[in-house]
Amino acid sequence: MTADDTSPRIPPLAPSEWPDEMRDALAALHPPNPRHPFPPRSDDRPKGLNVLGTLARHAELTRAFHTLTGHVLFASTLSPRTRELVVLRVAAVRQADYEWAQHAVLAGDVGLTPEELTRIVEGPDAEGWSALDQALLRAVDELLTDAKVTDRTWAVLAGELDEQQLMDLVFTVGTYDQLAMALRSFGVELDDDLQEWK
Repeated sequence: MTADDTSPRIPPLAPSEWPDEMRDALAALHPPNPRHPFPPRSDDRPKGLNVLGTLARHAELTRAFHTLTGHVLFASTLSPRTRELVVLRVAAVRQADYEWAQHAVLAGDVGLTPEELTRIVEGPDAEGWSALDQALLRAVDELLTDAKVTDRTWAVLAGELDEQQLMDLVFTVGTYDQLAMALRSFGVELDDDLQEWK
């Protein structure tokens, strides 16, 4: 990844300045029936305060977006590894450094290796991918280019994934493409605790 040359167009609010409505916006990240565990909480993990502080400026929008994001992260029918593979490819294609850094951390939680992270940047034609992983990465590229998965890629995916997984795949790409647009357009800067992951 190459670093975005960003400065905040919409400066983040410090947590002490967040409106009361941010409590509901953050709670929306927790779907009622999660399939996957929430990330571990500890003082040494990145907090994402710059992105949250930026989103705090529009808590109503954030609550709506977090409802979808909560599903994608924690209730999706995709495995956590598949989700992170897809999200990181979106971040790589869109050169969304903040999104990449946050999800490089989560990728370690779900077993993606540093070597696989390098290959995600290289794309679906890099050596070493399984047929399914290659098709997932290719689907990301196709969706970001043409807003449609080609028949050839779809056939590979449909041989491995059920209908709900296919739907979750498309919505995962769309959700994180939208977030990449927001992060880059708003000029959200990497927090100090994310610098090592860029």
